[in-house]
Amino acid sequence: MPYVLIQVTDEGVTTEQKQTLIRGATDLLVNTLYKDPAQTFVVIEEVNTDNWGAGGVSVTEMRRRQRAQVK
Repeated sequence: MPYVLIQVTDEGVTTEQKQTLIRGATDLLVNTLYKDPAQTFVVIEEVNTDNWGAGGVSVTEMRRRQRAQVK
């Protein structure tokens, strides 16, 4: 009974994109490990960009810096 947790930032992932992620993760487990798709659980957790960081800064700050470079 596989459990897959996919964490993404809460930056507008659509319902269709989430369905694609769920289907893709399920298919990967079915095709690679021969798991029963009915017993394969996929959870998508959306994380606020203030609560996700890398390199010592939050994603919110990363995005702010990226926008400033484009201008």
